[in-house]
Amino acid sequence: MVVVLQRVSEASVEAGDRIAGAIGRGLCLLVGVEKGDTDDDARQLARKAAELRVFPDAEGKMNLPVGAVAGEILAVSQFTLAGSVRKGRRPSFDGAEEPARAEELFRAFVAALRETGARVETGVFQAAMTVRLANDGPVTFVLTSHP
Repeated sequence: MVVVLQRVSEASVEAGDRIAGAIGRGLCLLVGVEKGDTDDDARQLARKAAELRVFPDAEGKMNLPVGAVAGEILAVSQFTLAGSVRKGRRPSFDGAEEPARAEELFRAFVAALRETGARVETGVFQAAMTVRLANDGPVTFVLTSHP
């Protein structure tokens, strides 16, 4: 599993002609599910994202997790994160999990985020979406479940 975590001042995701999810200050998480990922991977990365200390404390140091700043989370499935561009110029998606299993794992990831007490919004699984965000910092990290 691959998660691109961005600290944001606001973010939204639109599917079709409607806003599927929108947040204020918090985290925008782009989530790619790879073949071989497990429910454990989903839970561990969700906890890692929710507990990662990327918000400034009173001294301006990145020392607080999203919950400590009453932040929100926008989680968006993005299968292209499981793609490979190692060969040639056309991406290969052989490493991406099958859609039904990927959706299960994405839902497990979101459920684990919600267990932390954070308000979590999502996009629409397998839909073409437009993601808008204001990266705060900018602060961006890539989290993976496999070394």
